[in-house]
Amino acid sequence: MRRKLKAKPKIVPDSVYDSEKVAKFVNYVMLEGKKVTARKVVYAALESIKEQTKNPNPLEVFEAALKNTGPTMEVRSRRVGGANYQIPREVRPERRQYLSMKWIVDAARGKKGKPMHEKLAEEIIAASNNEGEAIKKRENTHKMAEANKAFAHFAW
Repeated sequence: MRRKLKAKPKIVPDSVYDSEKVAKFVNYVMLEGKKVTARKVVYAALESIKEQTKNPNPLEVFEAALKNTGPTMEVRSRRVGGANYQIPREVRPERRQYLSMKWIVDAARGKKGKPMHEKLAEEIIAASNNEGEAIKKRENTHKMAEANKAFAHFAW
Protein backbone atom coordinates (compact mmCIF):
# COMPACT_ATOMS: atom_id res chain seq x y z
CA MET A 1 0.00 0.00 0.00
CA ARG A 2 1.28 3.47 -0.87
CA ARG A 3 2.13 6.01 1.76
CA LYS A 4 -0.04 9.07 2.17
CA LEU A 5 1.16 12.13 0.33
CA LYS A 6 2.70 14.69 2.64
CA ALA A 7 0.56 17.81 3.01
CA LYS A 8 2.50 20.79 1.68
CA PRO A 9 2.63 23.75 4.07
CA LYS A 10 0.73 26.82 2.88
CA ILE A 11 3.08 29.64 1.93
CA VAL A 12 2.00 32.98 3.38
CA PRO A 13 2.45 35.79 0.78
CA ASP A 14 4.87 38.54 1.76
CA SER A 15 3.42 41.75 3.15
CA VAL A 16 4.89 44.27 0.68
CA TYR A 17 4.29 42.67 -2.74
CA ASP A 18 1.61 40.16 -1.68
CA SER A 19 3.41 37.42 -3.61
CA GLU A 20 4.08 33.82 -2.57
CA LYS A 21 7.09 33.68 -4.91
CA VAL A 22 8.73 36.65 -3.20
CA ALA A 23 8.06 35.06 0.21
CA LYS A 24 9.70 31.83 -0.99
CA PHE A 25 12.61 33.79 -2.48
CA VAL A 26 13.19 35.50 0.89
CA ASN A 27 13.51 32.04 2.42
CA TYR A 28 16.12 31.03 -0.16
CA VAL A 29 18.15 34.19 0.46
CA MET A 30 17.96 33.72 4.24
CA LEU A 31 21.09 32.50 6.03
CA GLU A 32 21.26 31.22 9.62
CA GLY A 33 17.58 31.98 10.27
CA LYS A 34 17.94 35.75 9.78
CA LYS A 35 14.69 36.35 7.94
CA VAL A 36 14.47 40.08 8.65
CA THR A 37 17.89 40.60 7.06
CA ALA A 38 16.87 38.46 4.07
CA ARG A 39 13.67 40.50 3.64
CA LYS A 40 15.67 43.74 3.67
CA VAL A 41 18.03 42.36 1.02
CA VAL A 42 15.23 41.14 -1.27
CA TYR A 43 13.13 44.30 -0.94
CA ALA A 44 16.20 46.49 -1.56
CA ALA A 45 17.01 44.39 -4.62
CA LEU A 46 13.46 44.78 -5.96
CA GLU A 47 13.63 48.57 -5.36
CA SER A 48 16.95 48.64 -7.20
CA ILE A 49 15.37 46.71 -10.08
CA LYS A 50 12.55 49.28 -10.18
CA GLU A 51 15.09 52.12 -10.51
CA GLN A 52 17.43 50.41 -12.99
CA THR A 53 14.79 49.10 -15.39
CA LYS A 54 12.45 52.10 -15.12
CA ASN A 55 9.66 49.52 -14.70
CA PRO A 56 7.11 50.55 -12.03
CA ASN A 57 6.46 46.88 -11.23
CA PRO A 58 9.68 45.00 -10.35
CA LEU A 59 7.66 41.78 -9.92
CA GLU A 60 7.34 41.53 -13.71
CA VAL A 61 11.13 41.48 -14.06
CA PHE A 62 11.40 39.00 -11.17
CA GLU A 63 8.79 36.68 -12.72
CA ALA A 64 10.55 36.88 -16.11
CA ALA A 65 13.85 35.99 -14.45
CA LEU A 66 12.30 32.95 -12.74
CA LYS A 67 10.67 31.84 -15.98
CA ASN A 68 13.89 32.22 -17.97
CA THR A 69 16.13 30.37 -15.50
CA GLY A 70 13.81 27.43 -14.81
CA PRO A 71 15.08 24.26 -16.52
CA THR A 72 12.69 21.99 -18.43
CA MET A 73 14.99 18.94 -18.44
CA GLU A 74 17.64 17.64 -16.05
CA VAL A 75 19.67 14.46 -15.66
CA ARG A 76 19.14 11.99 -12.83
CA SER A 77 21.56 9.21 -12.00
CA ARG A 78 20.27 5.63 -12.30
CA ARG A 79 22.09 2.38 -11.71
CA VAL A 80 21.35 -0.21 -14.39
CA GLY A 81 23.23 -3.51 -14.57
CA GLY A 82 26.28 -2.36 -12.63
CA ALA A 83 26.69 0.93 -14.49
CA ASN A 84 25.44 4.40 -13.61
CA TYR A 85 23.63 6.27 -16.36
CA GLN A 86 22.68 9.93 -16.48
CA ILE A 87 19.04 9.77 -17.54
CA PRO A 88 17.32 12.93 -18.83
CA ARG A 89 14.05 13.64 -17.00
CA GLU A 90 11.46 16.38 -17.20
CA VAL A 91 11.49 18.78 -14.25
CA ARG A 92 8.35 19.16 -12.12
CA PRO A 93 7.04 22.77 -11.78
CA GLU A 94 7.86 22.99 -8.04
CA ARG A 95 11.42 21.79 -8.62
CA ARG A 96 11.76 24.15 -11.61
CA GLN A 97 10.91 27.08 -9.35
CA TYR A 98 13.25 25.81 -6.64
CA LEU A 99 16.19 25.42 -9.04
CA SER A 100 15.52 28.79 -10.62
CA MET A 101 15.56 30.62 -7.28
CA LYS A 102 18.54 28.64 -6.01
CA TRP A 103 20.62 29.37 -9.11
CA ILE A 104 19.84 33.11 -8.98
CA VAL A 105 20.80 33.32 -5.29
CA ASP A 106 23.95 31.20 -5.79
CA ALA A 107 25.04 33.35 -8.74
CA ALA A 108 24.54 36.52 -6.68
CA ARG A 109 26.47 35.05 -3.74
CA GLY A 110 29.30 34.08 -6.07
CA LYS A 111 30.00 37.68 -7.05
CA LYS A 112 32.35 39.78 -4.94
CA GLY A 113 32.78 43.42 -3.99
CA LYS A 114 29.22 44.73 -3.73
CA PRO A 115 26.38 44.57 -1.21
CA MET A 116 24.13 41.52 -1.60
CA HIS A 117 21.07 43.50 -2.69
CA GLU A 118 22.99 45.01 -5.63
CA LYS A 119 24.38 41.63 -6.70
CA LEU A 120 20.91 40.09 -6.44
CA ALA A 121 19.32 42.90 -8.46
CA GLU A 122 21.98 42.58 -11.17
CA GLU A 123 21.49 38.82 -11.41
CA ILE A 124 17.68 39.11 -11.58
CA ILE A 125 17.90 41.77 -14.31
CA ALA A 126 20.45 39.68 -16.23
CA ALA A 127 18.27 36.57 -15.90
CA SER A 128 15.22 38.46 -17.15
CA ASN A 129 17.28 39.42 -20.23
CA ASN A 130 18.41 35.79 -20.77
CA GLU A 131 22.00 36.36 -19.66
CA GLY A 132 24.03 35.87 -16.50
CA GLU A 133 25.28 32.93 -14.41
CA ALA A 134 21.86 31.42 -13.66
CA ILE A 135 21.07 31.24 -17.40
CA LYS A 136 24.45 29.58 -18.04
CA LYS A 137 23.60 27.00 -15.39
CA ARG A 138 20.27 26.27 -17.07
CA GLU A 139 21.95 25.95 -20.48
CA ASN A 140 24.53 23.52 -19.06
CA THR A 141 21.74 21.43 -17.52
CA HIS A 142 19.90 21.32 -20.85
CA LYS A 143 23.11 20.38 -22.70
CA MET A 144 23.71 17.50 -20.28
CA ALA A 145 20.16 16.26 -20.81
CA GLU A 146 20.54 16.54 -24.58
CA ALA A 147 23.89 14.73 -24.56
CA ASN A 148 22.43 11.83 -22.57
CA LYS A 149 19.26 11.48 -24.63
CA ALA A 150 20.44 8.01 -25.72
CA PHE A 151 19.76 6.73 -22.20
CA ALA A 152 16.19 8.07 -22.05
CA HIS A 153 14.82 4.54 -22.50
CA PHE A 154 16.09 3.72 -18.96
CA ALA A 155 13.60 6.18 -17.47
CA TRP A 156 10.70 4.27 -15.97
